[in-house]
Amino acid sequence: MMKYIYLLIDFFTIIIPFLFSFHPKIKFYKEWKSFIPANIISAAIFVIWDICFTKLGIWGFNERYLLGIYFYNLPIEEILFFICIPYACVFTYYCLNNFYKIKWNPKFEAVFIPVLSGLILITGIYFYSRAYTSVTFISLSIFLLIIKYFSKGIWLPKLISIFPILLIPFFIVNGILTGTGLAQPVVWYNNMENIGFRLLTIPIEDIFYGFELVLLNTFIYKLFQSTSRVHITL
Repeated sequence: MMKYIYLLIDFFTIIIPFLFSFHPKIKFYKEWKSFIPANIISAAIFVIWDICFTKLGIWGFNERYLLGIYFYNLPIEEILFFICIPYACVFTYYCLNNFYKIKWNPKFEAVFIPVLSGLILITGIYFYSRAYTSVTFISLSIFLLIIKYFSKGIWLPKLISIFPILLIPFFIVNGILTGTGLAQPVVWYNNMENIGFRLLTIPIEDIFYGFELVLLNTFIYKLFQSTSRVHITL
């Protein structure tokens, strides 16, 4: 049974959002045309990142909780993670965005996002010798600024507002993966490559890594969505 732990985490993460995608008041399945290719592209990028970090020993996986099927050096469950987690997160964003009006004051937005990006960038540079911290923080900072100033991501403040809600299931899923409630962690980390600060068993970097994963999926999803609407209009 233990070898199914990671697979079951993936399954229970996506099953409820998947089923509710067909709810008549939600109809997220109509967004699949835009979301699925976005998810595939995002997953490919993070899988490459994951392969490199696993090879470098920045993190790794406990075979005790795995089926034993690998792609390069990644277990199949880890690859499914990059499909299941973003689906659940973007689905939640889609629902909350449609059911609730979320709007920032333009002046607040104009200050908050650059300041947030700057603080994240400074942290990444300060911990330049720790690969997980520096790569995650610096890439996230740059990506935030690109979305804000070059892609006109008017959805960005909404996603930032909703992300704290996404952290609730995040702490459950990531907590289990990093060892909460288990004899050993499913995913282990080389603490020489991160700050070493953890929320229970979760490295603080995982929050920013998770945000970047959701951010990339949403960014590409919105690009495909806007392109689709242009085609419909034409």
